Order: sequence, then structure tokens, then C-alpha cells
Amino acid sequence: MSSLLIIVIILALIFDFINGFHDAANSIATIVSTKVLTPFQAVLWAAFFNCVAFMIFKDHAVANTIGKTVYADFITIPVIFSGLIAAIIWNLLTWWYGIPSSSSHTLIGGFAGSAVAYAFLSKGMMPINEIIDGDKIGKTLLFILLAPVIGMIISIIYTLIFIQRRTWLKVGILAGSALGLYFLFIGFQENKMKENMDKFFKVDKYHIEVNVKHDSTKLEKLQRAEANAEACAPYLSAYELHGADGVAENIVKNVDLREITITRLGDKLNTFYKIDQLKNKSKLDTSVKGEYLATQEIVDSLKPITKKYFELGPEGMVSAMNAKYPLSPDKIEDFTKAMTIDIKAELKKEIEKADNRILRWCLVGALLIFCLMFIYNEKIKEPTAKRSAHMFKRAQLLSSAAFSIGHGGNDAQKVMGIIAAALVANGSIVDIKSMPDWVPLSCYLAIGIGTLSGGWKIVKTMGTKITKVTPLEGVCAETAGATTLFLTEQMGIPVSTTHTITGAIIGVGATKRLSAVRWGVTVSLLWAWILTIPISAILGATVYWICSLFGA
Repeated sequence: MSSLLIIVIILALIFDFINGFHDAANSIATIVSTKVLTPFQAVLWAAFFNCVAFMIFKDHAVANTIGKTVYADFITIPVIFSGLIAAIIWNLLTWWYGIPSSSSHTLIGGFAGSAVAYAFLSKGMMPINEIIDGDKIGKTLLFILLAPVIGMIISIIYTLIFIQRRTWLKVGILAGSALGLYFLFIGFQENKMKENMDKFFKVDKYHIEVNVKHDSTKLEKLQRAEANAEACAPYLSAYELHGADGVAENIVKNVDLREITITRLGDKLNTFYKIDQLKNKSKLDTSVKGEYLATQEIVDSLKPITKKYFELGPEGMVSAMNAKYPLSPDKIEDFTKAMTIDIKAELKKEIEKADNRILRWCLVGALLIFCLMFIYNEKIKEPTAKRSAHMFKRAQLLSSAAFSIGHGGNDAQKVMGIIAAALVANGSIVDIKSMPDWVPLSCYLAIGIGTLSGGWKIVKTMGTKITKVTPLEGVCAETAGATTLFLTEQMGIPVSTTHTITGAIIGVGATKRLSAVRWGVTVSLLWAWILTIPISAILGATVYWICSLFGA
């Protein structure tokens, strides 16, 4: 690893740590303000469940969105370095002044701003939509407004259900909601499978080449890739019944996979000869360019042989390649393994990534536990105000844990995407999907340790300044926040946990009366949210410009 890459990784983990204590208030503000836990107990609780998220979120859809916000041609280590510095500066400023701004939007803004500065300084003025992915930025900007609104609406619904005095009506609505969420998440799972099939057939790659780079020679490939991905769709709906193995088996039997098999063999050839790594290294070090061009020539001459795979078989293909460019005996075995392809196993892996059953049952299970609590406290036991208050204090442990899982799963992935993008830019890995296991593990640990450090200035704003929160309202706000985070994670949208829980707290305040919400504070927060991306983008561009002045 280069020294600059190591610095970038350290900065990214520092940002993740800062994100933890900056956003600790999101997870613990209500549970502290209602005195269910002491501040120290609360941060321990939140930090633990931040790390539990590591075992639940496997698809890393948010990480993929963050890492691909900027097109690959404009991602360099200095760009990522500048974006991180900008994000850290803005995060520390907002933390110091107790403003609950969004760490995720700070990171996106800084990354995009530094990339635009790099493009303009190196290639001159050009359309911004050729530098950053407009769709991903557009969705992120849209959810600056939608995330708190969704959190607010869901928290109002939960509050109105929880204060309902007729127990069986309340339990019935909650059970119906749990069932509805169960099937909604199955729908998300199927949509994510379709997205993964698009990635498997390289629809997104060809789309960029045709529509962004205006390479019309790839139009036919794009059309075939879209057709093949679409042909898989009918079999994905049977996932719950047949599992990944059964779905993959049906696709192999009924969809023409010859072209994608040959394409993926070409990718394996690139990987063995480290073409992408050499290409990215040549951007940073011109002395590597000769090695890159020579290796690319070898790979280009071998790729036509991959088209004979179904004619020659795997052994015949490897023999033909070795005859053209002989490898040393110690490398032949490694080359044979590298060029081995099991298209069904690769399909199965992509399908399994979309499985959200753990996440689905976490949310549904929480609602069903609430049902049991209401039945026990209101039907089995004699309902009293003291018993109800005690019940909601216990329930807040569950809702806070769920929100902390959502916080860890959403926010840790953002840094994972940045580190993975840096590794790709350095030539250490081929793409974001190839990130090593230490990346997610270190990101979840960093955000957990950061949460342990607390963020008491923002706790005060979130826990008391927006509206006073009771244990019942704390449960509703945190459950609504967790629901929103789980929903948006499934859509791969990097929303702000800050925005989400703020909207949820406003929602529970508004159910009492509109005047219970301190709207002056809320409007100030809204301005901070709106300004975060443009200010951090300007900071990112400025930091990159300063770095360029010093030859970085």
C-alpha cells in the first residue's frame, strides 16, 4: 500500500469514529432524556448494537452507492483524501456548535466537490454529469427532505396506535403492520435481486459507457445485457420457496448465459494479470505505464480464446492460452484456478446478497414483541399508569437497539464505500464488490468506538430542545427511525440518521399538539441540512485545490 492510501484509510476510520460520537445522540438522545438509561449505559448499549449491524447487513448497497457517486475516471487517492478532510472539518464544526447535521451528506458533498475540482483542474471545464452520477446524487438530495418526513409520518402512526386504549384493536393494527412490513421487505428483496442481476450482466457498466461516455459501440451489448437480466426476473420471485440454489438452477436451465460466461472469463483474465490495478497505478506513477500497456496487449490477445470456451472446454481453453503465452510451471496451477468458472455458483452468490430475512425479522419481531407486551400489561395484568410507564421504559431498550442497528448499518457503510473506492483507485482491488473483509469489520468497530465517546452537545439538542419526550414517545420515535433506516438501506439510499430521528421526534411532538414542537429550532436544523452538501462540496474542492498547489 502507498503511504497516501494508508493516510486515506486512517482518515476514513477517523471520520467513522467522529461519525459515531457526532451521531451518538441519534441513538441515545430519547433514551437518556426519558431517564431509561444513564448516558454511560446508553452509549454502551448503542455502541454494542452499532457493531451487531455487521452481522446483519451483508449486501452493502449503501457502500456501493457512496463509492460510485463519482465515476471511476475521476476517483483518485488525492480526491478521496480531500473529500475526507472536508467532511471531517464540517463534522467537527457542527459538533462543536451542537448542530445535528448529516455526516453522510458531508461525506458525499466533500467527495463530489473534490472530484469536480480534480476534473476541472486536470481536464478543463466539462459537464458535471460526466463527473458525478446524477441519479445517485439526486436520490440523496431528495431524501434530505423525504427521510425526516417519512420518519415523522411513521412516528405519528406508531404514536396513534400505541395510545389507542382498546387493546385488541391496537394489537390487531400492530400485527397487521408487521405482516405488511414483512411482505414489503420481500418486495425490496426481489427488487434488490433484480438490481444484482443487472450488475451480474453488467447493465450498469454498459449504461455508463453508452449514455455517459457516449460509446455507441456498446449499445448492442447493453441491449443484450438488459434482455438477459430481464429474462431472469420471473425466477427471482420463487426465492422464498426454492432458495438461492433453486433460483440459480432455474436461471441456468432457462436463460442463455453463454455471453456472460465468456465476459466473466475475460474479467478473470483481467484479474489474473492485474490489469485494473496496473491501470490505476499508471495514473499515479507514469513509470508503471509501460508495464500496463505490455500486459494489456497480452490480455487482449488472449481474450479471443475465451470465446472458444464452450468448444474447447476449460482445460482446452487454458492449454490454448498457455500455448500462446507460456507461463512458468509454478504459475500454471494458479492460472487454471483463476480461469475456472462456475456460473451457477456465481449467480447464487449474487442472489444471496439480496437476502434480507434477518433485517425483516428484526423489525417484524419488534412489533410482535410490542403486541405481547400490550396483551400482558393490559389483559393479563391490571393496567395502571405506573405499569404502563414501566412497560414503555423496557420497550425503549428494544426500540433504541433497533435504531442503533440501523445507524450502524447505514452510516458504517458510507465509510466502507469510501475506503473501497480508495483501494480501487490505488489498484489494490478490482471493484467495490471485491473489498476485503477487514474493511467492513474496521468500519463497524470505528463507529461503535465513536459512539462510546458520546456527543453530549447534540444529545441536549435532540433530547430536549426540539420537544420533550416521554418513554412512550421515545419508543415511537426510535421505532419509526429504525423502520425508516431499514427501508432506505434496502433501497441503497444513504440517508441521514440525524434527519430521520429528528423527523421522528417532531412527529411524536406533533401528535400532542403542533405547539409542542419548537419550530424555530426545527427550521434552523433544516437550513443546516440543506447547506451541508453544498458547503462540504465547496470545502472538498478548496482542499483539493490547496493540495494541488503543493503538488499533491
